[in-house]
Amino acid sequence: MAGSDVQVAFITDENAADPDRLVTAARPNTGATMAATTFLGGGARNVTVTTAGTGDNAKTNTIVGTDVFGNALSEVITSTGSAEAVAGTKLFLTVTSVTSSAQFAANITVGSGSLCAKAVGGGNRVRLVGTSIVSAGTAGLVDFYNGTPEDGSIVFKSQTIGTDHATVDNTIPDEGLLFSSGLTVGYTVATVSLMNVFHS
Repeated sequence: MAGSDVQVAFITDENAADPDRLVTAARPNTGATMAATTFLGGGARNVTVTTAGTGDNAKTNTIVGTDVFGNALSEVITSTGSAEAVAGTKLFLTVTSVTSSAQFAANITVGSGSLCAKAVGGGNRVRLVGTSIVSAGTAGLVDFYNGTPEDGSIVFKSQTIGTDHATVDNTIPDEGLLFSSGLTVGYTVATVSLMNVFHS
């Protein structure tokens, strides 16, 4: 009797956004001293820059690191006001440097936002055959990308229902959905407690 080649990936990251995970309070002239280069939970996160001073409009921080598959990724985050947080949209697995365009008026912090992503199958071609998603306390979408969130396309969507520990199961018919450029699962913190992603 032939055996199944279906595997399961476990995804869980309920760590709250951490505004100074990467750079604690500092006023770098250029490159900042990194407090960490990865995020709690082991997945990719978007990056936030929080200012404390005034007159920092249009100053930028360039974030350099890797994407969910380990490929080079960068993003420029522009401060738009005083004493506020600005969230980037790209999802970094690692961050190796943060470089300011000019010294800020007061300390800045750089950390993790609430957007999460995790690669399934190591970036290789896979087929999605099913999911089992345990909801956290807030309803939200779960996106399944062919490729990365930055360059890929959404092939499949699911949704949590906002009731803690309620489970939403999805079975994909036939041979499943093909992710020829690798599979990435994206979601927002506080919407997912745990996911089992079945793939072959």
